[in-house]
Amino acid sequence: MKTERISLIVGGLVAVLAAVGTAAPWLAPGGVDWTAAGELLVVGTTALFTLTALVWVVLTYVVGAGYEPPAPEYGPDEIQVRILTVDAESVVQSTVDSLPASFDEVHVVAETDIDVAGAAVHAVPDEFDCDAVRKGRAIEWARRNLETDREYVLYLDEDSLLESFDGLPGSDVVQLRERPRRTDSLFSYLADVYRMGVQIEQRAFTRLSIPLFAWGGGIAVRREVEEAVTWDRETLVEDTAFVWAAAQELDDFTFDLATATCANEAPPSLTEILQQRRRWAAGNLDAATALPAHYQLLTRVRNYAWALSPVVTVVAVPLSVLGVGLVASGLFALASLALGALTAFWYLRGVVYYGRDKFSWALAVPLAPVVTVVHSMGTVAGILDPPRDFRVTKKTGK
Repeated sequence: MKTERISLIVGGLVAVLAAVGTAAPWLAPGGVDWTAAGELLVVGTTALFTLTALVWVVLTYVVGAGYEPPAPEYGPDEIQVRILTVDAESVVQSTVDSLPASFDEVHVVAETDIDVAGAAVHAVPDEFDCDAVRKGRAIEWARRNLETDREYVLYLDEDSLLESFDGLPGSDVVQLRERPRRTDSLFSYLADVYRMGVQIEQRAFTRLSIPLFAWGGGIAVRREVEEAVTWDRETLVEDTAFVWAAAQELDDFTFDLATATCANEAPPSLTEILQQRRRWAAGNLDAATALPAHYQLLTRVRNYAWALSPVVTVVAVPLSVLGVGLVASGLFALASLALGALTAFWYLRGVVYYGRDKFSWALAVPLAPVVTVVHSMGTVAGILDPPRDFRVTKKTGK
């Protein structure tokens, strides 16, 4: 992460000095053509984001072409549900209430004792010690102490309302789909709609030897796989770290998407989405050190490119549209406009993913450049100032 941090800091300084050197050249340090340096920064960023976008296209429409979730094989009677929380009693109650009545083995794993109807509540003892921290520590405590003979353990976050469920396919790890719902912040919600458009690449992950990420909103793990891999590792992204470990430790590891969908909360404020994405970025970059070299390179470049993506949408694309000769190359203008179109596509693809009743949100596509900033600002923060501890995203209960 040190390399990314240094390059982001240097890039930021170059951008500032280039702006000063263009608008008020007498204020910029002499001896350097700061306008040319700024042009080089924008061109380099555009090239990097173009490469990342091409990888996304190949993953989504070549590797993942024709993917359909396997037919469900295991119903609620073969699944133990574990819902994770600190102490959000009312939020957890809504999640428990969203479960079909056929789920008859439901546990809530909390940091303090709370009262939740329809589930057995367990408070993780203060004296419990393991390598995992915070949420990972709670999951590891549950693995060791909650007995079950069910085939799968389904982990849900405290705000993951189960909108649909028709069973799980017979894979080692099954990722539930998500559909974040709006809370208090419009731009946080739009950023999650945008993320849903980008996240259709997950259909390719089932065909990779190691999935590129997993999320904890709703993830089912075969019990014997959980016992073999465990959650006992220090990380801020316990779900992704678990899947990466399982894929490398187990022969014939399998990963699939479910048709089941969780309606989790979009972060309620810009502060909360920044902190959420900050944790994701820092955690992924740290956990990636355990990956093979080529996967580690891919993961780190993707994170870095997403951090820089607003440079393309907020600077390169507008300049190309206005015909400002930032770079004397038609190829640069073509690439930046293509990336602008792809950004709009990702947002609109997210709207389509939500379904017809949300199509009116397509009218917000002109806000896509701002949405990319909201989506990426936490990635920048995660690289520049990684958190030292797991921070639970604030929930509203809406």
